[in-house]
Amino acid sequence: MKVTAKEIALAVGTSVSAVSRAFRPDASLADPLRQKILLAAAEMGYVIPAHRIATQTGMRIVSLVVGDVMNPFYPSILEEFSSAALASGIHLNLHIIPQGKTVDSVIGHVLHQRPHAVIVTSAMLSSELAVQCLQKGLPVVLFNRVQINTALSAVCCDNYAGARQVANLLVNKGYQRIAFVGGIRNTSTHMERWRGFEDRMAEADMPVFKTVSGDFNYDVAFASVRDLLKDGRRPDAVFCANDIMAIAAIDAAKSEGFRIPDDLGVVGFDDTPMAAWRSYRLTTVRQRIRLMVQDTFKLISQLIEDPAAAGTIRITPSVLMERDSA
Repeated sequence: MKVTAKEIALAVGTSVSAVSRAFRPDASLADPLRQKILLAAAEMGYVIPAHRIATQTGMRIVSLVVGDVMNPFYPSILEEFSSAALASGIHLNLHIIPQGKTVDSVIGHVLHQRPHAVIVTSAMLSSELAVQCLQKGLPVVLFNRVQINTALSAVCCDNYAGARQVANLLVNKGYQRIAFVGGIRNTSTHMERWRGFEDRMAEADMPVFKTVSGDFNYDVAFASVRDLLKDGRRPDAVFCANDIMAIAAIDAAKSEGFRIPDDLGVVGFDDTPMAAWRSYRLTTVRQRIRLMVQDTFKLISQLIEDPAAAGTIRITPSVLMERDSA
């Protein structure tokens, strides 16, 4: 259980207000008493509430809501957000959504910590968190996804253009039967990557050979690709809407005796650290996470200064990374 200021006061034999003043260098308090309180606080594990730190130091509190941490893309995001927050003097609160739950499951925790802004990365975003935050004048920025709600701001990569690059690459390399392994259908990342891919394939007068669902999940994608390869007329290439599904596709193909890329070309999206591993050498689309995180914090600053501002969408160009899988 958390140690309270009252417990520190009782241990030292002083008042709660004295405990509060001990953590404020500019507050009036005898130095011996201040040192006694700070020593007791350290020994008892007392932690000043984040909102109080922010009030005393002017530091901004930002809540980062993350889902699907089993996807290696998200630990990369967390590392960049942590580094950027540290450099910017931002206190970052992390909220991880339990598997199978939506953002709404952490609403209470987010609002209780009274942040200055909220960043949401989860694909499973309903409107409830956004509505509650907007009603409280709390800025919300979606990271790597967008919604129809024009009051919401977002930062994402150019999913549409990146998917077009993939289609262009596979067509130019001479593949004839190119399949698509999609993610969660009602998410902007799935829809934009599918739309860019399908549009470029249509321009090349090559209909998408087959489409299957991988749910942005390794096991689901593995099963879907394995079934594709067992079909009498199988694809000679697959574009997977994220890297974890592309890695599953490579593993499924190898389990069925196919060689990559001789028998099957595979392309992913995200450029997670695993994509460059020697076992995969995955051709993929890189999201420029560092630039996206920087844009997110800049956007948060603007929204805090002007809460009435309309929602803004910032799109970062993506980069095609050619390796050995296609």
